Amino acid sequence: MRSDTVTKGSQQAPHRSLMNALGLTKEEMERPLVGIVSSYNEIVPGHMNLDKIVEAVKMGVAMAGGTPIVFPAIAVCDGIAMGHIGMKYSLVTRDLIADSTEAMALAHQFDALVMVPNCDKNVPGLLMAAARINIPTIFVSGGPMLAGHVKGEKRSLSSMFEAVGAYAAGTITEEELDEFECKVCPTCGSCSGMYTANSMNCLTEVLGMGLKGNGTIPAVYSERIRLAKHAGMQVMELWRKNICPRDIMTREAVLNALTVDMALGCSTNSMLHLPAIAHEIGMDFEIDFANGISEKTPNLCHLAPAGPTYIEDLNEAGGVYAVMNELDKKGLLYTDCMTVTGKTVKENIAGCINKNPEVIRPVDHPYSETGGLAVLKGNLAPDGSVVKRSAVVEEMMVHEGPARVFDCEDDAIKAIKGGEIHPGDVVVIRYVGPKGGPGMPEMLNPTSAIAGMGLGSSVALITDGRFSGASRGASIGHVSPEAAVGGPIALVEEGDIIKIDIPGLKLELDVPEEELERRRKAWQPKEPEVKTGYLARYAAMVTSGNRGAILEIPKN
Repeated sequence: MRSDTVTKGSQQAPHRSLMNALGLTKEEMERPLVGIVSSYNEIVPGHMNLDKIVEAVKMGVAMAGGTPIVFPAIAVCDGIAMGHIGMKYSLVTRDLIADSTEAMALAHQFDALVMVPNCDKNVPGLLMAAARINIPTIFVSGGPMLAGHVKGEKRSLSSMFEAVGAYAAGTITEEELDEFECKVCPTCGSCSGMYTANSMNCLTEVLGMGLKGNGTIPAVYSERIRLAKHAGMQVMELWRKNICPRDIMTREAVLNALTVDMALGCSTNSMLHLPAIAHEIGMDFEIDFANGISEKTPNLCHLAPAGPTYIEDLNEAGGVYAVMNELDKKGLLYTDCMTVTGKTVKENIAGCINKNPEVIRPVDHPYSETGGLAVLKGNLAPDGSVVKRSAVVEEMMVHEGPARVFDCEDDAIKAIKGGEIHPGDVVVIRYVGPKGGPGMPEMLNPTSAIAGMGLGSSVALITDGRFSGASRGASIGHVSPEAAVGGPIALVEEGDIIKIDIPGLKLELDVPEEELERRRKAWQPKEPEVKTGYLARYAAMVTSGNRGAILEIPKN
C-alpha cells in the first residue's frame, strides 16, 4: 500500500506516533488510508450540506474496509462574489484547489481519494488534482438546488439577476423584486439551472469519475446520502483493482464530455475547464474541437437559463445516462471507456431510457441538429471565442451593429441601466480576461441587465472575460488573445461595426487592416490593476482563455 511509507516499519514509528495522536488505532493504520476531500463551508449554499455527504462517504469507506480521513478544500460562491473584487478570486481558486489537494494527498501518502465538491471551480479543480495525483479516486458532489417558484413558475438564480434589470427598467415593483429575492433559491445545493456547477457535475459522470446521478440527484434528497455511501464503498473497489483517474479520464473520455456538453447545453465555462483537465492528462485540447463535435451532436436539452426546465427535471427524466443513451443511438460516444463503476460507458448506460421527451428530446427530434456551444473566430478573435448557441434567440444568431466599448464591467452596467445602450448595439467589455481581470471575472451582471432591460433579443455582448452559466443571449466570451496582451479586442473603438455570424462561426471587426495596424502600433498596455499578492502571481503565469486559462511558468 502507498500508505506503508508512513505506517510500516521501525523507521515510521515517529509517523505512527503522530497518527496515535489523531486517535487512530493500529487496526485503522493497517487498512488503506482514504483521503476524503471535503469542500464543506458555511458561505456557499451548494456546500453547506457537504458535512452530511462527507459523513456518508466515511461510513461507506469504513464499511468496505478502508480508513477514512477528511481534509479540506476551499470554494467560492460565484453568485456572492459577483459584481465586486471577489469575482477576481473565483476562477483563480481552481488552481489553488488543485495545488493544495495535490500537496495534501502526496504529503500524507493516501492510498485513495474521495472528492466531495459541488460548486463552480471546485469541481474542475478537484478533477485536475485527481488526474495529477493519479491514485484511485471517485467523486460525489453535494447535488443541485431545487428550483424556486414565483407566481406559479419555476425560477432560479438567473431569474433573480434579470429581475434586478427589470426593476431598473421599471417593469416590476420593489415588492415583486423582494418576492424573487425570497423564493428563487429555496434549498441548499448548486443553483438549479444548467449553470457551471451543474454542468461540471454532470460532465463528471460523463468523464467516468462519478456514479450515476452524481450530477442530477437534488441536494435535499435522501438518495444523495445513499449515493455518497455507495461512492465510499466503490472507492475501495477501485483501490483493490488499482483503477486510477488516468485510466478513466482518457482523450476519448474528454471528447465524450464535450459531446454530452453539446447535447445538454452546458455553461460556456466548461470550455475553460475541459481544456484544463485535458492538460493534466497530457492531452492537447484545441477549443476548435467544439465545432467539429457540435456539427454532428444534436442539442437535446434546454435547461435553464436556455429554457423552462431545471436539473431536478433532468433527474426525473433519466439523468445524464439517459442523455448519453440517446446520443449512443447515433454512435456519437466512445463507449469502451472505463469508469469508476468498474464497467464501461456502454455497460453503464444500457437500459437508461429517456422518461420525458419534453426534457430530453429524442435524438431524432432535437432542439437543433447542432450542439449547445460554438467557437467563433475572425479578425476580432483570431484564437477563438465561445458562445452558448443554445441560449441565443434566433434573431441574434446573425447580427451586426456599432461597438459600445467599455474597459471595465462597472462602466458597462451603468450605461445599460442608464438607458444608454440601444437595440442593435454590440457591448464590448475588455481588459477582464485571465491576465487583464486578473482572474477572468464573470459578466452575469451586464448580461442580466441587458435581458432585464428588454434588450436580450437586440443587443449582443462581447468580452475577453467569461460568463456565468446563468447568462443567456448573444453573449460571446473568452475572446482570445485578450486585450491585456494586445489582442484585437483592445483595438476596437466606439462606433466600429462588429459582425457576428454564429451559424458561420465568425466574429469580425469591420475595420480595414491598415487602420487596425495603425491602432496596433499606437496601443499601449494598460497598467495592471493588481500588483501584489496571489492575483499578481496568477496574472504573471496564466494563459489565454482559448487554452483554458491554465498556468505556465513564463518563458524568458
